[in-house]
Amino acid sequence: MMKPPSTSGSPKNPVKFRLPTAENLVPIRLDIEIDGKKFKDAFTWNASDPDSEVFAFARRTVKDLKLPTAFAFQIAQSIQSQLLEFRSYEGKDMHTGEKVVPIKLDLRVNQTIIKDQILWDMNNFEGDPEEFARTFCEDMKIEDPEVGPAIAIAIREQLYEIAKQGVAFMRESRTNKKGRKGMEHLSASKVGSPALDLGKLFDPEGSIQRKMSERDAYGPVVDHLSKEEVDALEAREERLPR
Repeated sequence: MMKPPSTSGSPKNPVKFRLPTAENLVPIRLDIEIDGKKFKDAFTWNASDPDSEVFAFARRTVKDLKLPTAFAFQIAQSIQSQLLEFRSYEGKDMHTGEKVVPIKLDLRVNQTIIKDQILWDMNNFEGDPEEFARTFCEDMKIEDPEVGPAIAIAIREQLYEIAKQGVAFMRESRTNKKGRKGMEHLSASKVGSPALDLGKLFDPEGSIQRKMSERDAYGPVVDHLSKEEVDALEAREERLPR
């Protein structure tokens, strides 16, 4: 459960940019192809770690996976560019507003498909995507160890996009007074749903829960594919333009 704090980031009293999570980790996603060989991965990175760690990680990854040495430079460059973007927002004012936002999970990890929708308090900086993912896997009896990290990454990526919108809103509100009229409508447009009213979603104890009427509509769906189904799906994905 996520507890709401007593204050929120408004245009008059904004918070400084960071993800609304206990650990301010950067979601990193790699998708690299060199001479027909491909490497994909997703993980989190501490933005305060020295850049030397990036190069060490890239070299270690190439060695462990026996990739061509050319991948080391591309891996390091991709990580650095994503860290640079994240760091460019640090210290900037961010508007969150008194609301929770919907986070949608729609992903496939190996032979497991996950679909769900959860609510996240943008003013709660104690939320833990990794703990949520662990609990989700336990509750749904998912044994694949790669599923939990993938769920946590998907949550962090969406929260990052919403946080960037909060910075953009603050920038606009200071240069365009008319922008203030849209203050209450800052939403998770990246995840395709409007922001939700906290007052309707918090229980008397102050934690977020789904309404009974929403549990069937937004309950988690976990499906397991056969190896043949995965092979066919990946073959179709390979034919899609990049």
